[in-house]
Amino acid sequence: MGRKTEAKMRTYHRYLGFFLAGIMAMYAISGIILIFRDTDFLKSEVAAEKTLKPNIKAEDVGKALKIKHFKVEKEEGGIIHFEGGSYNSKTGVASYTEKKLPFVIGKMTKIHKATSSQPLFFLNIFFGASLLFFVISAFWMFRPSAPIFKKGLYFALGGLVLTLILLFV
Repeated sequence: MGRKTEAKMRTYHRYLGFFLAGIMAMYAISGIILIFRDTDFLKSEVAAEKTLKPNIKAEDVGKALKIKHFKVEKEEGGIIHFEGGSYNSKTGVASYTEKKLPFVIGKMTKIHKATSSQPLFFLNIFFGASLLFFVISAFWMFRPSAPIFKKGLYFALGGLVLTLILLFV
């Protein structure tokens, strides 16, 4: 490994880092917020109304409305009551409350959780590949004989041990 390779890796690493600084911040913030997705942290209640097919079975209303942990509280006069709303089986109208994140944070978490069926999944692949480049290029930025490289190897080993602990504990 020569000085030219080290210089090029430093340059690529630096400018890719600057280019991706905004998206790295976005993924970091949305990742932290996603840890609390099973709570109401930062969420506010929003009234919603959706027209479904009439006469849907009570247990299928939750699936149609995409409500997790859906539970029917009571049924009376063709109206199915559930936590946070109701469904009129005669008209097909469901009125309920949803808990939503603020607009920008909601968009950030949507990008963070993108799947292959969404158009933004290429962004996730590019970002993941860029992070992998950061990992690999870090080992080509300094000569193996340099004290900073040896110290970096100790930190890399510590990070690997921490990763293994998190995976298996």
